[in-house]
Amino acid sequence: MKPINYDPRAVYNARRRKRRKKIVIRRIFISAVTLLLTSVLILSAVGIYRIFNPDSHDEGFIPSVFGKNISKRVEKAKELEIPSWIDIQHIHKHTTARTGIDLTDIKNIVIHYVGNPNTTAQNNRDYFDKWDTTVSSHFVVGLEGEIIQCVPLYERSAASNHRNKDTISIEVCHPDETGEFNEDTYNSVIKLTAFLCENFSLDTSAVIRHYDITEKICPKYYVENEDEWEALKQDVKEKLESYEK
Repeated sequence: MKPINYDPRAVYNARRRKRRKKIVIRRIFISAVTLLLTSVLILSAVGIYRIFNPDSHDEGFIPSVFGKNISKRVEKAKELEIPSWIDIQHIHKHTTARTGIDLTDIKNIVIHYVGNPNTTAQNNRDYFDKWDTTVSSHFVVGLEGEIIQCVPLYERSAASNHRNKDTISIEVCHPDETGEFNEDTYNSVIKLTAFLCENFSLDTSAVIRHYDITEKICPKYYVENEDEWEALKQDVKEKLESYEK
């Protein structure tokens, strides 16, 4: 016999609430398990990545969430004060010459030559700034020793092929087809390269040519005359050593 105050609607609602509670609990449980499994998969993937990419967690990086690393050198590049002897004229951002994408690290300083004799640093910087240009460099050193910065130090330039991601590029002007730098230009290349090495804790083994990346004959004179290239690196070394005195 049913109680006198039996209410079918109240019983139905009570059962419905109980059923909803079970559904909510089940969904929370499934979500928690899914989150746990996803975290395990991500951490496993990071571990595998680090095995095959040991440089990604060396002392040059600051570890962060899920193994994503920020290069200490790139962080320093964002804070580094550019000296007054460098003329900052950043080119505009677009999809090729200056993408605005950050470097992953700063492992090498790459020396190039412009390949267009007797053009100035300003000529080359302005060429990089055209909308249809696909190349650029961080710096251009001119025939009178002037230095123009075209791309921020922490961003990628478009000069060194697959090494754009972790190099700083220096394009250098030259008076003739040989590609040899004149005295003023040469001295500024040494000064700039040493400045970069000093600030990013690099030695002269990190100073390379475009040729060393792709075997392109660039910088021409210093590829065809290996002794002159070694002399240039020696001059950078001596400049670096003078900072320590």
